[in-house]
Amino acid sequence: MGGDREAVIGRRKRGSERAVKVLQQAPAPEISPVLHVVHPEPVPPAGDPAALDEAAARRVDLVWSGAMVGSLALVFALLSVFGGVAVPVLLALTGAYAFNPVVTLLEKRGLDRTLGTSLLFVAGTLLMVGAGLYLVPVFRDEAAKLPGFFTRASTQVVPQVESLLGMSLPELVSQRTAELGEKASELLQSAGPTAARLVASFAGNTARFVATLLGLSVVPVLAFFFLQDYPRLMGSIKDLLPRRSVALVSQRFREVDEVLSAFVQGQLAVGAILSVIYAVGLSVARIDLAIAIGLIAGFGNMVPYLGTGIGVVLAMMGVLLSWQGPWQLAVVAATFVVGQMLEGFVITPRVVGEKVGLSAVAVILAVLAFGELFGFVGILLAVPASAILKVVLSVVIQRYRRTDLYKGGAGGP
Repeated sequence: MGGDREAVIGRRKRGSERAVKVLQQAPAPEISPVLHVVHPEPVPPAGDPAALDEAAARRVDLVWSGAMVGSLALVFALLSVFGGVAVPVLLALTGAYAFNPVVTLLEKRGLDRTLGTSLLFVAGTLLMVGAGLYLVPVFRDEAAKLPGFFTRASTQVVPQVESLLGMSLPELVSQRTAELGEKASELLQSAGPTAARLVASFAGNTARFVATLLGLSVVPVLAFFFLQDYPRLMGSIKDLLPRRSVALVSQRFREVDEVLSAFVQGQLAVGAILSVIYAVGLSVARIDLAIAIGLIAGFGNMVPYLGTGIGVVLAMMGVLLSWQGPWQLAVVAATFVVGQMLEGFVITPRVVGEKVGLSAVAVILAVLAFGELFGFVGILLAVPASAILKVVLSVVIQRYRRTDLYKGGAGGP
Protein backbone atom coordinates (compact mmCIF):
# COMPACT_ATOMS: atom_id res chain seq x y z
CA MET A 1 0.00 0.00 0.00
CA GLY A 2 2.90 2.44 0.72
CA GLY A 3 1.67 5.85 1.86
CA ASP A 4 -1.76 5.41 0.31
CA ARG A 5 -4.83 4.38 2.30
CA GLU A 6 -8.42 3.70 1.39
CA ALA A 7 -11.50 4.84 3.33
CA VAL A 8 -15.11 4.01 2.75
CA ILE A 9 -17.07 7.21 3.46
CA GLY A 10 -20.38 6.80 1.66
CA ARG A 11 -23.18 4.50 0.58
CA ARG A 12 -25.13 4.09 -2.58
CA LYS A 13 -28.81 5.01 -2.73
CA ARG A 14 -29.83 1.36 -2.13
CA GLY A 15 -27.43 0.82 0.72
CA SER A 16 -24.41 -0.70 -1.03
CA GLU A 17 -21.05 0.72 -0.07
CA ARG A 18 -19.17 2.93 -2.50
CA ALA A 19 -15.41 3.22 -2.27
CA VAL A 20 -13.72 6.58 -2.32
CA LYS A 21 -9.97 6.56 -2.44
CA VAL A 22 -8.11 9.23 -0.58
CA LEU A 23 -4.57 9.61 -1.81
CA GLN A 24 -2.35 11.06 0.84
CA GLN A 25 1.42 10.78 0.75
CA ALA A 26 2.99 10.57 4.18
CA PRO A 27 6.33 12.21 3.32
CA ALA A 28 4.61 15.30 1.85
CA PRO A 29 2.00 16.56 4.34
CA GLU A 30 1.78 19.91 2.58
CA ILE A 31 -0.11 18.29 -0.31
CA SER A 32 -3.90 18.51 0.16
CA PRO A 33 -5.94 15.28 -0.01
CA VAL A 34 -7.73 14.58 -3.28
CA LEU A 35 -11.36 13.35 -2.90
CA HIS A 36 -12.81 11.30 -5.78
CA VAL A 37 -16.60 10.98 -5.45
CA VAL A 38 -17.93 8.13 -7.50
CA HIS A 39 -21.67 8.79 -7.13
CA PRO A 40 -23.81 11.82 -6.25
CA GLU A 41 -25.36 12.40 -2.82
CA PRO A 42 -28.14 9.98 -1.83
CA VAL A 43 -31.66 10.91 -2.90
CA PRO A 44 -34.04 11.53 0.08
CA PRO A 45 -36.41 8.62 0.64
CA ALA A 46 -40.04 8.80 -0.43
CA GLY A 47 -42.17 10.53 2.19
CA ASP A 48 -39.50 13.09 3.07
CA PRO A 49 -40.49 16.69 2.18
CA ALA A 50 -37.16 17.07 0.40
CA ALA A 51 -38.15 14.20 -1.95
CA LEU A 52 -40.56 16.60 -3.70
CA ASP A 53 -39.18 19.09 -6.16
CA GLU A 54 -40.32 22.70 -5.93
CA ALA A 55 -43.08 22.35 -8.52
CA ALA A 56 -44.58 19.27 -6.85
CA ALA A 57 -44.30 20.80 -3.37
CA ARG A 58 -46.01 23.96 -4.65
CA ARG A 59 -48.91 21.94 -6.02
CA VAL A 60 -49.27 20.04 -2.74
CA ASP A 61 -49.22 23.24 -0.68
CA LEU A 62 -51.76 24.97 -2.93
CA VAL A 63 -54.11 21.98 -2.77
CA TRP A 64 -53.71 21.84 1.01
CA SER A 65 -54.38 25.57 1.35
CA GLY A 66 -57.52 25.30 -0.76
CA ALA A 67 -58.70 22.32 1.29
CA MET A 68 -58.20 24.24 4.56
CA VAL A 69 -60.13 27.27 3.31
CA GLY A 70 -62.88 25.01 1.97
CA SER A 71 -63.06 23.15 5.28
CA LEU A 72 -63.51 26.41 7.21
CA ALA A 73 -66.23 27.49 4.80
CA LEU A 74 -67.94 24.11 5.20
CA VAL A 75 -67.84 24.39 9.00
CA PHE A 76 -69.49 27.80 9.00
CA ALA A 77 -72.03 26.66 6.41
CA LEU A 78 -72.98 23.65 8.54
CA LEU A 79 -73.25 25.87 11.61
CA SER A 80 -75.56 28.23 9.73
CA VAL A 81 -77.80 25.55 8.24
CA PHE A 82 -77.62 22.68 10.75
CA GLY A 83 -76.71 24.50 13.93
CA GLY A 84 -78.67 22.13 16.16
CA VAL A 85 -76.56 19.17 15.02
CA ALA A 86 -73.30 20.84 14.03
CA VAL A 87 -72.80 22.84 17.24
CA PRO A 88 -72.75 19.79 19.60
CA VAL A 89 -70.37 17.93 17.27
CA LEU A 90 -68.11 20.99 16.99
CA LEU A 91 -68.09 21.47 20.76
CA ALA A 92 -67.27 17.79 21.29
CA LEU A 93 -64.42 17.90 18.77
CA THR A 94 -63.08 21.08 20.37
CA GLY A 95 -63.13 19.46 23.80
CA ALA A 96 -61.40 16.34 22.51
CA TYR A 97 -58.74 18.44 20.79
CA ALA A 98 -58.17 20.62 23.85
CA PHE A 99 -57.80 17.76 26.33
CA ASN A 100 -56.00 15.26 24.11
CA PRO A 101 -52.54 16.35 25.39
CA VAL A 102 -53.60 15.56 28.96
CA VAL A 103 -54.84 12.07 28.08
CA THR A 104 -51.76 11.48 25.92
CA LEU A 105 -49.54 12.41 28.88
CA LEU A 106 -51.41 9.97 31.11
CA GLU A 107 -51.06 7.31 28.43
CA LYS A 108 -47.30 7.88 28.28
CA ARG A 109 -47.18 7.35 32.04
CA GLY A 110 -48.56 3.84 31.52
CA LEU A 111 -52.28 4.50 32.00
CA ASP A 112 -54.77 2.97 29.58
CA ARG A 113 -56.28 5.62 27.30
CA THR A 114 -59.86 4.67 28.14
CA LEU A 115 -59.11 4.84 31.85
CA GLY A 116 -57.27 8.13 31.42
CA THR A 117 -60.22 9.61 29.52
CA SER A 118 -62.60 8.42 32.24
CA LEU A 119 -60.46 9.94 35.00
CA LEU A 120 -60.29 13.23 33.12
CA PHE A 121 -64.06 13.37 32.74
CA VAL A 122 -64.63 12.51 36.40
CA ALA A 123 -62.18 15.23 37.49
CA GLY A 124 -63.79 17.74 35.14
CA THR A 125 -67.27 16.90 36.42
CA LEU A 126 -66.21 17.30 40.04
CA LEU A 127 -64.51 20.59 39.22
CA MET A 128 -67.60 21.95 37.46
CA VAL A 129 -69.88 20.86 40.30
CA GLY A 130 -67.60 22.44 42.88
CA ALA A 131 -67.34 25.67 40.89
CA GLY A 132 -71.12 25.77 40.54
CA LEU A 133 -71.70 25.21 44.23
CA TYR A 134 -69.34 28.07 45.00
CA LEU A 135 -70.18 30.54 42.25
CA VAL A 136 -73.98 30.28 42.18
CA PRO A 137 -74.43 31.60 45.74
CA VAL A 138 -71.81 34.27 45.10
CA PHE A 139 -73.53 35.53 41.96
CA ARG A 140 -76.90 35.34 43.70
CA ASP A 141 -75.62 37.51 46.54
CA GLU A 142 -73.99 39.92 44.11
CA ALA A 143 -77.16 40.16 42.02
CA ALA A 144 -79.12 41.00 45.15
CA LYS A 145 -76.94 44.12 45.46
CA LEU A 146 -77.92 45.49 42.04
CA PRO A 147 -80.93 47.51 43.25
CA GLY A 148 -78.72 49.15 45.86
CA PHE A 149 -76.25 50.06 43.10
CA PHE A 150 -78.71 52.38 41.39
CA THR A 151 -80.23 53.63 44.62
CA ARG A 152 -76.82 54.75 45.89
CA ALA A 153 -76.01 56.14 42.46
CA SER A 154 -78.88 58.61 42.68
CA THR A 155 -77.96 59.73 46.19
CA GLN A 156 -74.14 59.44 46.23
CA VAL A 157 -72.59 59.21 42.77
CA VAL A 158 -74.46 62.13 41.24
CA PRO A 159 -73.47 64.56 44.06
CA GLN A 160 -69.85 63.35 43.83
CA VAL A 161 -69.76 63.91 40.08
CA GLU A 162 -71.29 67.36 40.54
CA SER A 163 -68.64 68.27 43.10
CA LEU A 164 -65.86 67.09 40.81
CA LEU A 165 -67.25 68.97 37.81
CA GLY A 166 -68.16 72.04 39.83
CA MET A 167 -71.58 72.18 38.21
CA SER A 168 -75.02 70.70 38.70
CA LEU A 169 -76.19 67.84 36.52
CA PRO A 170 -79.66 67.98 35.00
CA GLU A 171 -82.44 66.85 37.30
CA LEU A 172 -83.32 64.23 34.70
CA VAL A 173 -80.12 62.31 35.53
CA SER A 174 -81.03 61.92 39.20
CA GLN A 175 -84.60 60.97 38.35
CA ARG A 176 -83.59 58.35 35.80
CA THR A 177 -81.02 56.87 38.17
CA ALA A 178 -83.58 56.55 40.95
CA GLU A 179 -86.02 54.95 38.50
CA LEU A 180 -83.35 52.43 37.50
CA GLY A 181 -82.98 51.46 41.14
CA GLU A 182 -86.71 50.84 41.47
CA LYS A 183 -86.85 48.94 38.18
CA ALA A 184 -83.86 46.82 39.14
CA SER A 185 -85.53 45.87 42.40
CA GLU A 186 -88.74 44.94 40.58
CA LEU A 187 -86.78 43.03 37.96
CA LEU A 188 -84.90 41.06 40.59
CA GLN A 189 -88.10 40.14 42.39
CA SER A 190 -89.74 38.99 39.18
CA ALA A 191 -86.66 37.20 37.83
CA GLY A 192 -87.68 33.83 39.25
CA PRO A 193 -91.27 33.79 37.94
CA THR A 194 -90.11 35.17 34.59
CA ALA A 195 -87.49 32.43 34.21
CA ALA A 196 -90.09 29.82 35.12
CA ARG A 197 -92.47 31.18 32.47
CA LEU A 198 -89.71 31.17 29.86
CA VAL A 199 -88.83 27.56 30.65
CA ALA A 200 -92.50 26.57 30.55
CA SER A 201 -93.09 28.30 27.21
CA PHE A 202 -89.94 26.80 25.76
CA ALA A 203 -90.90 23.36 27.03
CA GLY A 204 -94.28 23.82 25.34
CA ASN A 205 -92.54 23.35 22.01
CA THR A 206 -91.73 19.71 22.69
CA ALA A 207 -89.61 19.11 19.61
CA ARG A 208 -87.35 22.10 20.21
CA PHE A 209 -87.08 21.36 23.92
CA VAL A 210 -86.14 17.72 23.35
CA ALA A 211 -83.65 18.69 20.61
CA THR A 212 -81.96 21.18 22.91
CA LEU A 213 -81.73 18.69 25.78
CA LEU A 214 -80.34 16.02 23.47
CA GLY A 215 -77.85 18.49 22.01
CA LEU A 216 -76.57 19.47 25.45
CA SER A 217 -76.47 15.91 26.77
CA VAL A 218 -74.76 14.45 23.72
CA VAL A 219 -71.76 16.83 23.88
CA PRO A 220 -69.94 15.07 26.76
CA VAL A 221 -70.78 11.66 25.29
CA LEU A 222 -69.36 12.58 21.87
CA ALA A 223 -66.39 14.29 23.48
CA PHE A 224 -65.61 11.12 25.46
CA PHE A 225 -65.57 8.89 22.37
CA PHE A 226 -63.71 11.46 20.26
CA LEU A 227 -61.07 11.81 22.96
CA GLN A 228 -60.79 8.05 23.45
CA ASP A 229 -60.35 7.38 19.72
CA TYR A 230 -58.41 10.57 18.92
CA PRO A 231 -55.15 8.84 17.81
CA ARG A 232 -57.14 6.36 15.70
CA LEU A 233 -59.10 9.17 14.03
CA MET A 234 -55.94 11.13 13.25
CA GLY A 235 -54.26 7.97 11.96
CA SER A 236 -57.19 7.23 9.65
CA ILE A 237 -57.02 10.73 8.20
CA LYS A 238 -53.26 10.46 7.72
CA ASP A 239 -53.66 7.12 5.93
CA LEU A 240 -55.85 8.82 3.32
CA LEU A 241 -53.10 11.26 2.32
CA PRO A 242 -51.08 10.56 -0.86
CA ARG A 243 -47.96 8.64 0.14
CA ARG A 244 -45.53 10.87 -1.75
CA SER A 245 -46.78 14.07 -0.11
CA VAL A 246 -47.71 12.71 3.33
CA ALA A 247 -44.64 14.23 5.03
CA LEU A 248 -45.21 17.73 3.66
CA VAL A 249 -48.93 17.70 4.42
CA SER A 250 -48.26 16.36 7.92
CA GLN A 251 -45.80 19.19 8.44
CA ARG A 252 -48.47 21.74 7.48
CA PHE A 253 -50.97 20.18 9.85
CA ARG A 254 -48.38 20.33 12.62
CA GLU A 255 -48.07 24.07 12.00
CA VAL A 256 -51.85 24.45 12.27
CA ASP A 257 -51.84 22.29 15.40
CA GLU A 258 -49.26 24.56 17.03
CA VAL A 259 -51.43 27.59 16.31
CA LEU A 260 -54.69 26.05 17.48
CA SER A 261 -53.24 24.45 20.60
CA ALA A 262 -51.62 27.75 21.51
CA PHE A 263 -54.99 29.47 21.22
CA VAL A 264 -57.33 26.88 22.74
CA GLN A 265 -55.13 25.94 25.68
CA GLY A 266 -53.12 29.12 26.08
CA GLN A 267 -55.93 31.66 25.94
CA LEU A 268 -58.05 29.71 28.41
CA ALA A 269 -55.10 29.55 30.79
CA VAL A 270 -54.37 33.26 30.36
CA GLY A 271 -58.03 34.13 30.92
CA ALA A 272 -58.17 32.05 34.10
CA ILE A 273 -54.98 33.59 35.48
CA LEU A 274 -56.10 37.15 34.71
CA SER A 275 -59.54 36.47 36.19
CA VAL A 276 -57.92 35.44 39.47
CA ILE A 277 -55.65 38.50 39.46
CA TYR A 278 -58.50 40.92 38.74
CA ALA A 279 -60.93 39.28 41.16
CA VAL A 280 -58.38 39.32 44.00
CA GLY A 281 -57.36 42.92 43.32
CA LEU A 282 -60.93 44.18 43.12
CA SER A 283 -61.85 42.25 46.24
CA VAL A 284 -58.98 43.95 48.08
CA ALA A 285 -60.48 47.25 46.89
CA ARG A 286 -63.77 46.14 48.48
CA ILE A 287 -65.74 46.55 45.26
CA ASP A 288 -69.10 44.88 44.87
CA LEU A 289 -69.34 42.23 42.13
CA ALA A 290 -65.54 41.85 42.22
CA ILE A 291 -65.65 38.21 41.11
CA ALA A 292 -68.05 38.89 38.23
CA ILE A 293 -66.00 41.87 37.03
CA GLY A 294 -62.80 39.82 37.31
CA LEU A 295 -64.23 36.99 35.18
CA ILE A 296 -65.50 39.41 32.54
CA ALA A 297 -62.20 41.28 32.36
CA GLY A 298 -60.07 38.11 32.46
CA PHE A 299 -61.77 35.94 29.85
CA GLY A 300 -62.79 39.00 27.84
CA ASN A 301 -59.08 39.55 27.28
CA MET A 302 -59.34 36.99 24.46
CA VAL A 303 -60.45 40.03 22.44
CA PRO A 304 -57.61 42.52 23.04
CA TYR A 305 -58.57 45.67 24.93
CA LEU A 306 -62.29 44.82 24.95
CA GLY A 307 -62.29 42.74 28.14
CA THR A 308 -59.88 45.10 29.90
CA GLY A 309 -61.88 48.16 28.84
CA ILE A 310 -65.16 46.71 30.07
CA GLY A 311 -63.49 45.60 33.30
CA VAL A 312 -62.10 49.08 33.94
CA VAL A 313 -65.49 50.72 33.32
CA LEU A 314 -67.29 48.27 35.62
CA ALA A 315 -64.60 48.60 38.28
CA MET A 316 -64.85 52.42 38.22
CA MET A 317 -68.61 52.15 38.60
CA GLY A 318 -68.02 49.84 41.56
CA VAL A 319 -65.63 52.36 43.10
CA LEU A 320 -68.17 55.15 42.79
CA LEU A 321 -70.93 52.99 44.27
CA SER A 322 -68.84 51.73 47.19
CA TRP A 323 -66.68 54.80 47.78
CA GLN A 324 -64.47 54.51 50.83
CA GLY A 325 -61.63 56.80 49.85
CA PRO A 326 -59.03 57.52 47.16
CA TRP A 327 -57.15 54.34 48.10
CA GLN A 328 -59.76 52.34 46.19
CA LEU A 329 -58.85 54.11 42.96
CA ALA A 330 -55.19 53.38 43.60
CA VAL A 331 -55.86 49.65 44.21
CA VAL A 332 -58.07 49.34 41.10
CA ALA A 333 -55.52 51.14 38.93
CA ALA A 334 -52.69 49.00 40.30
CA THR A 335 -54.73 45.83 39.71
CA PHE A 336 -55.28 46.49 36.01
CA VAL A 337 -51.79 47.90 35.41
CA VAL A 338 -50.12 44.92 37.08
CA GLY A 339 -52.50 42.51 35.31
CA GLN A 340 -51.76 43.98 31.88
CA MET A 341 -48.01 44.07 32.51
CA LEU A 342 -47.98 40.46 33.67
CA GLU A 343 -50.15 39.45 30.72
CA GLY A 344 -47.95 41.21 28.18
CA PHE A 345 -44.50 40.40 29.55
CA VAL A 346 -44.89 37.16 31.54
CA ILE A 347 -48.15 35.23 31.17
CA THR A 348 -48.78 35.35 27.41
CA PRO A 349 -45.12 34.89 26.35
CA ARG A 350 -44.74 31.87 28.66
CA VAL A 351 -48.17 30.28 28.16
CA VAL A 352 -49.03 31.16 24.55
CA GLY A 353 -45.77 32.44 23.07
CA GLU A 354 -45.73 33.71 19.52
CA LYS A 355 -47.39 30.69 17.93
CA VAL A 356 -50.70 32.40 17.18
CA GLY A 357 -48.91 35.47 15.87
CA LEU A 358 -52.01 37.63 15.30
CA SER A 359 -51.79 41.31 16.06
CA ALA A 360 -54.39 43.01 18.24
CA VAL A 361 -55.83 44.86 15.24
CA ALA A 362 -56.18 41.61 13.29
CA VAL A 363 -58.00 39.95 16.20
CA ILE A 364 -60.42 42.87 16.60
CA LEU A 365 -61.18 42.98 12.87
CA ALA A 366 -61.65 39.20 12.78
CA VAL A 367 -64.08 39.26 15.71
CA LEU A 368 -66.10 42.09 14.15
CA ALA A 369 -66.20 40.45 10.71
CA PHE A 370 -67.02 36.91 11.85
CA GLY A 371 -69.51 38.21 14.41
CA GLU A 372 -71.33 40.19 11.75
CA LEU A 373 -71.45 37.20 9.39
CA PHE A 374 -72.14 34.32 11.78
CA GLY A 375 -73.32 35.87 15.05
CA PHE A 376 -72.17 34.59 18.43
CA VAL A 377 -70.69 31.38 17.00
CA GLY A 378 -68.65 33.51 14.62
CA ILE A 379 -67.25 35.50 17.54
CA LEU A 380 -66.17 32.28 19.27
CA LEU A 381 -64.50 30.91 16.12
CA ALA A 382 -63.05 34.19 14.84
CA VAL A 383 -59.57 33.92 16.33
CA PRO A 384 -59.01 30.16 15.64
CA ALA A 385 -60.22 30.56 12.05
CA SER A 386 -58.01 33.63 11.57
CA ALA A 387 -55.02 31.76 12.96
CA ILE A 388 -55.59 28.91 10.49
CA LEU A 389 -55.95 31.37 7.63
CA LYS A 390 -52.69 33.00 8.74
CA VAL A 391 -50.88 29.66 8.39
CA VAL A 392 -52.46 29.15 4.97
CA LEU A 393 -51.44 32.64 3.87
CA SER A 394 -47.87 32.14 5.10
CA VAL A 395 -47.62 28.89 3.11
CA VAL A 396 -48.92 30.55 -0.05
CA ILE A 397 -46.53 33.48 0.35
CA GLN A 398 -43.64 31.09 0.98
CA ARG A 399 -44.33 29.28 -2.28
CA TYR A 400 -44.88 32.52 -4.18
CA ARG A 401 -41.48 33.84 -3.17
CA ARG A 402 -39.88 30.79 -4.77
CA THR A 403 -41.49 31.35 -8.17
CA ASP A 404 -39.93 32.99 -11.23
CA LEU A 405 -42.60 35.67 -11.08
CA TYR A 406 -41.27 36.84 -7.70
CA LYS A 407 -37.57 36.28 -8.41
CA GLY A 408 -37.74 37.82 -11.87
CA GLY A 409 -35.77 34.96 -13.42
CA ALA A 410 -36.44 33.03 -16.59
CA GLY A 411 -35.24 29.63 -15.42
CA GLY A 412 -37.02 26.93 -13.53
CA PRO A 413 -38.03 27.20 -9.85
